[in-house]
Amino acid sequence: MSIFQNRADAGRRLAEKLKSYQKENPFILALPRGGVPIGYEVAQALHAPLDVFVVRKVGSPWNPEYGIGAVAPGVLVLDKASLQELGITPPEIQGVIEREQEEVNRRQRLYRGNEDHPTLADKTVILIDDGIATGVTTHVAIQAIKQHKPKKLILAVPVGPKETIAILEKQVDDLICLEMPSHFFAVGSYYVNFPQVSDEEVITLLKQARDK
Repeated sequence: MSIFQNRADAGRRLAEKLKSYQKENPFILALPRGGVPIGYEVAQALHAPLDVFVVRKVGSPWNPEYGIGAVAPGVLVLDKASLQELGITPPEIQGVIEREQEEVNRRQRLYRGNEDHPTLADKTVILIDDGIATGVTTHVAIQAIKQHKPKKLILAVPVGPKETIAILEKQVDDLICLEMPSHFFAVGSYYVNFPQVSDEEVITLLKQARDK
């Protein structure tokens, strides 16, 4: 079932499909941490700047892996149906939201230091991740980036379930997805090598991209 050797391989293959955007001087935004090695390859191929856009999943208070929403700078989205179904009250979820918002701020400082968020207004922005599962965090990232008024927003991922991709396709100007299996498994199952990406690796790749 593995399709990609690793994230670098996926990034190079994704870059091939994005070549037509090079003439628009795009800005590459990667979702950390896993999207950054892929975004780095795309940025190198398109001779484009690379930065991160931090989004965090909001999990159930009793099961953090069960995503019921997501936060990004200036945006919070919660799945009301999941809240009702699980019987989660506003005070119970508020603590989780605040922790994830703090983590967004921590990672922004860690990855970017004192640098301001790049200006995205009137630019062609390519948003990249290493794969999509539920699409919740991607949806929130899209909504948050739209607040910056880009000229065009393109979502580019190596793999994602067909149904989720169809939903997200309506939210962006263009969507590039290399593989859309109808029976979707975990994102990592489509890679031969899919190690955790560390904060140090993210910082190193961002520095390398800026230095070139």
